[in-house]
Amino acid sequence: TLKDESSILYCEANMLYWAKALLKMTYDFIDCAVQGAEASPPFNIPHLHFVDAGLLLMYSSAAVALPEGSKCPAKPSGMVCTMFLAKELIPTMSDADFIKYIHNGNTEPCDLISARAEEITLFLAFMQHVQYTRTGGQVYISNYQGKFTV
Repeated sequence: TLKDESSILYCEANMLYWAKALLKMTYDFIDCAVQGAEASPPFNIPHLHFVDAGLLLMYSSAAVALPEGSKCPAKPSGMVCTMFLAKELIPTMSDADFIKYIHNGNTEPCDLISARAEEITLFLAFMQHVQYTRTGGQVYISNYQGKFTV
């Protein structure tokens, strides 16, 4: 039903909203640590992001029934007839360009072939640790996946 589907899509959009907030909190933590350090870190800090997305609502026009005896004409009213979650497209040349860094069923980073992908995976595990500690053990982002480019 539309009610069930819209509930699912709203939850997914809301999770993406909170994931972006946690990502920002983590980068704020990193920026503060780097600014307070005597020297720059001896490695590059990856700059990652989540896809942009938004809920799209499609409306249909339907006449609103007015109370009997009303002298006002019926006015069309928009009713939501379907809902979509539109996400940013991640262009890839092949399936190999898309990597699962950390599986949602396990906090251990996935084993990857590329040294750069391994660095990103370890950075994401660090980000999980920051999120977990900064939220008092309440939450961290899991199921990190995305496009990998060298």
